[in-house]
This record gives sequence, C-alpha cells and structure tokens, in this order.
Amino acid sequence: MLEKARAISPQLSLWRREFHMYPELGFHEVRTASTVGAILDGLGCRVRYGIGKTGILADMGSGDPCFAIRADMDALPIQELTGAEYASLVPGVMHACGHDAHMACALGAASLLSSETLTGTVRFVFQPSEETGDENGNSGAPLMIQEGALEQDCAIIALHVEPGTPCGAIRTESGAASGGVDSWFAEILGVGGHGAYPNQTMDPFFLLAQVINALNSIVSRRLYPFHPAVISIGSIHGGDAENVIPDRVKIAGTLRYTEKEVRDQLRLEIQRAFQVTQILGGNYKLHFQDGSPPMINNPEVTGLITSVGHDLLGDGNVLPWRRELGAEDFGCYLDLVPGSMFTLGVQGEKENANLHNSRFDVDEGCLPIGAAILAETALRYLRSRTP
Repeated sequence: MLEKARAISPQLSLWRREFHMYPELGFHEVRTASTVGAILDGLGCRVRYGIGKTGILADMGSGDPCFAIRADMDALPIQELTGAEYASLVPGVMHACGHDAHMACALGAASLLSSETLTGTVRFVFQPSEETGDENGNSGAPLMIQEGALEQDCAIIALHVEPGTPCGAIRTESGAASGGVDSWFAEILGVGGHGAYPNQTMDPFFLLAQVINALNSIVSRRLYPFHPAVISIGSIHGGDAENVIPDRVKIAGTLRYTEKEVRDQLRLEIQRAFQVTQILGGNYKLHFQDGSPPMINNPEVTGLITSVGHDLLGDGNVLPWRRELGAEDFGCYLDLVPGSMFTLGVQGEKENANLHNSRFDVDEGCLPIGAAILAETALRYLRSRTP
C-alpha cells in the first residue's frame, strides 16, 4: 500500500497545494468542498454535499461494516509568511494547522481504495470548521453527526500533522489523547466613580485581582495532582478613561480536562473563585459554553493503526503520543463510536514552525505515508469484521 501511495505522490502534492493556495475559514469551505466532492465523485464515491453546513459525506463500497475516515477542511485567520510558491492567495487566511495535508491524505486513501475490493463501506467525512464554532458555539463535528455522519455499526479514524515529529514517523495513543474544552465568560460587577475617590466606589479591578489569584490557584491547590487540567484567562476588558473607575469588568477564558469529573470540579471551583467578589461587596455574572469533549482513542482501533504503522514504516517509526490538552473536535465522534486519531510526522530537513504559525509548512513526503496508513487500516478493519 505504501508503494502504491508513493506512486501517486505528485497528485497528492497537487491536491494539497490547491487547498493551500485557496484556504477558506470555518463554515465557508464552499470552493474546498466543491473540489473535494468532484475528486471523490471521480473515484466512484456516492457524494452528499452540505452536511453540517459545508461538509461532505462520501461512501465507497456498500453494506456493513462501515469504516469512516475523517478530514477537516477549514483554515485559520492568519497571514501566511512562508514565501512558498504555493502560498495562500487569500489575504489573511492560511492553512496553518495542516488541514490541507489532512484532506490530501484522505483523498489519497480514497484513490488507493478505489482499486480494492471492499468488504463493506468506507465513508469519507470531510468536515467543516474544526477550529471555530458557529453562532451557537458548535464546531463542524457535532453538526455533521446530527446530519448522519456516523452509522450505528461504524468505526472512525483520522490523522493530524505534527511538526515536531520527523517525516516518516507516526505517533499513536490509546485512551485520553487530547483535552476536552469549555469556555467561560464573566462580568465582575462593582460601583463606578471618579478615579480620585476610590473610597466612594467598589472598584471592579480590585475585585478582578482577587478573582485572578483564586482562578490561578485552582489547578495547583484544588485538584488532585494526577488529574491533568488547565484554566486560562484569554480576555479582560474594562473601563474607557484613565480617571474613571468603571462599574464592571468583563473576563473570559478556557478550561481543559480529560475526565468528566474533573470538568465538573473545574466549573464548581471557577464559580467559587468569582464568589470572592460577593464577600468583598461586589457581585458577578458567570456562564459556561460547552465545547468539544476529550478525545479518547479506542484501544482496539489504536492497536490496528499501530500494527499497520509497524508493517508499513518499521518499528522505529511508530512513536508514543505526545500528551497535551489541546482540543480536537474529533472527540465528538469518539463519544459515539470506536475510533482513534494518530499524528503524522511532517518535519523535514529544515526546522519547521509550529501549528497555527504564519510560517508553518509540511514536508510533502508525509502525504503518501498518511494516505497509505488510512487506506490500509480501513482495509484491515473491514476484513476483520467480515465472516
């Protein structure tokens, strides 16, 4: 399979560069979806458009079992500075998270599988808006699930590029592989007044200082040390003039976790942190916005990917996962069906910038590797489920 994938490397690079030159932000992937759909249609897939607003579902083969391959399509609001000949032609928009490579690998897998005899169905899930949510806070994954992206008897896999891992290697992990994420938004309410007479006010900035200390002590002092978690403040807004104490300050942030019990405790502790304002004579408003759940990789599916990696790449090129609390809405699928994500090394000879960086790029030698592992894993899964 890897040899077949390397034979179509030029096509994989052309696809990836097309996506890279014409990036589109979340839920605006109209051109991207049209290109993807046309390619999949040409490979004999049954293509459905407009799933989860701008997503695509495409089926190859027929009957049970079903095995899904997911790729995300959206870009980021970043001005590209790579200087590459295929750099983004859209001002202020760039594929800085590797979704162009994800799509090329998934299309490569479709191309490889189109010449195989399938004992079931392979579903290609090209998802919009992994990076951002809509007006209700929903990213692309839950919307595609609501519109039938998954069958009851189905498994699903995906890959994500990793700039710190050499091209030619992958990383796999069973269990919690990324963090769940929620957002929180609050207003600290005081009493405004003249900056020369703070005694006549209830300064919301003073209240804010106490809340910040309380928030920053939650993980270190309120949680069990072996439960990974993060609470971060990302936004503070208050006041309009240097000599006026305002009556309120807005503050917002994020929380990350891998276990539901920890999420519940984080929400409780954040609320307690804001209750400090009431003790000091102020008040607060606080609400949470649900985000993506943790990505919990299924042991069986992870083992299958790992086995394929050993066979195609050699034992030394299947590495352990780098644990972190970055969010990935692929976890929404894994809440419902068994599946797993692996990371694909994209580091070439020169040092690469990190994800979400204006100079991020990939060594395109990763593309046939990603395509081959996706395709071979799908084949082995279907064969293992066929009587």
